[in-house]
Amino acid sequence: MHTVLNNDEAIEQIAQMLARSQSILFITGAGISADSGLPTYRGIGGLYNVNTTEDGMPIERALSGEIMARRPELTWKYLGQIEKNCRGARPNRGHEVIAEMQDHFERLWVLTQNVDGLHKAAGVRNVIDIHGDLHHLLCTRCAYRCTVVDYSELSLPPRCPDCGAIVRPDVVLFGELLDERKVERLFTELNKGFDIVFSVGTSSVFPYIAEPVRFAAQLRSATVEINPDVSRVTHLVDLRLAMRATPALDAVWRCYLDDK
Repeated sequence: MHTVLNNDEAIEQIAQMLARSQSILFITGAGISADSGLPTYRGIGGLYNVNTTEDGMPIERALSGEIMARRPELTWKYLGQIEKNCRGARPNRGHEVIAEMQDHFERLWVLTQNVDGLHKAAGVRNVIDIHGDLHHLLCTRCAYRCTVVDYSELSLPPRCPDCGAIVRPDVVLFGELLDERKVERLFTELNKGFDIVFSVGTSSVFPYIAEPVRFAAQLRSATVEINPDVSRVTHLVDLRLAMRATPALDAVWRCYLDDK
């Protein structure tokens, strides 16, 4: 059960936890990208705030692997809307703090649900983007791959210049399995153990996002949640900062550096 402290006390204690740590895992969700102007899950162009899309199906179905295979133009229509809402976003101070921290500790990894690529853009080296990256495209038939910054460059649905087949983002659509290589990497790092695990800006509804926190708690590793809202892992963590991700991470990092 997490300790109830005011924010200043919690920030100081988290900084002290960091001072005793050499390995860190950050688990991040939409909350860390919100300060870059990206909408959270329920705010993507209002798509998730209605029961059905204008095409008469739930957005989760429109963005499923099944519909991508059968009606790619429909899936791409909504992928395009999501990308447009995210276009031009830059890493914020929260992303930058994590990138700065990696040179002060022996081992730092980020497990992110976000498909915006902002952790890597901030310079974080060890990122497991478990749901993929919206800007990395791949052919559904051949080995063609490319990176696209702006979907307005594309004719939707895009086709492979090599074989003419439909191209899709390298992301996990609804109903699809996670990338086995990324899952294997995650378990490899979890088995090495982490001194401290942060859950930042995520409701942790997916088991593979909540489980690393649960695993760390069982091993008596330090656990911290940064989230203005209660989540599926709130009851598991040692300390909780009920703050937005960016100001919380910045405050913790400044406190850590001041104490050194």
